[in-house]
Amino acid sequence: MAQMGGLAGKHVALTASRKTEEMEALLHKQGATSAVRSLQGTVIQDQETVTEAIISGLATQPDWFIFTTGIGVQTLLAFAEEAGVKEAFIKQVRSARIAVRGYKAKNALLKENIAIDVLSEDGTTAQLVEQLKEIDWNGKKVIVQLYGLPSPTLERFLTEGKALVSTWLPYIHYAPKGETIDLFLEELLKKKEYDAVCFTTALQVKALFARANETDRHEQLLHVFDGPTVACAVGKVTAEALSEEGVKRIVYPEKERMGAMIVELGKFLETG
Repeated sequence: MAQMGGLAGKHVALTASRKTEEMEALLHKQGATSAVRSLQGTVIQDQETVTEAIISGLATQPDWFIFTTGIGVQTLLAFAEEAGVKEAFIKQVRSARIAVRGYKAKNALLKENIAIDVLSEDGTTAQLVEQLKEIDWNGKKVIVQLYGLPSPTLERFLTEGKALVSTWLPYIHYAPKGETIDLFLEELLKKKEYDAVCFTTALQVKALFARANETDRHEQLLHVFDGPTVACAVGKVTAEALSEEGVKRIVYPEKERMGAMIVELGKFLETG
């Protein structure tokens, strides 16, 4: 018989759309029950807009490129290649200074022999901004590659430094329908059904809190995550998204793995 720990008898919501069966199996082995309440939504390529930006951008030399995701870097290169300007684009990127958030974006750039000036090793925007504070941004032309959604923290930092910022979103995120999120909020806020909610991407966090904001339930949601329901994240980047929304108690593993997240949650519930 499986050894029971802190998860025994707990009810956990999973907001992912991928690998949910594996996560549920891990939870059930430890005596928990679970429900999948996917908040991932859909992410769609915006090839036309971004290709236009790449081509028109070749006319001027940016001072900085800031890349935030590996898939974003790969997609920009693919768009440039399809438009017949990949070599010119890579040459332009190599001529600028480069800041990178996370190892996947770093690896995608190194494959193209693009040198990196500033790196956020842990993949968080907070660490990236901290390292960029040394730089004089006044009048600098900066292109920021984002994934799915704006990054208010990074954009605000650059704008306050008087940089001239252009944002490229090779992918656009569409949150789940409002009614879908409303049902989950009802379970969370009124019925208090969950002992924990496990988030696996920042997009899931943003979708939940954006809907809570739209329906005047942001404070209520924070209160629930401060009380009966534990907010759990797969890693530092997702935890950072929760923190940016005002969540104070966040459980997450040091190494970003779904299995490690479940283990960490069990430990927290056992000792907490």
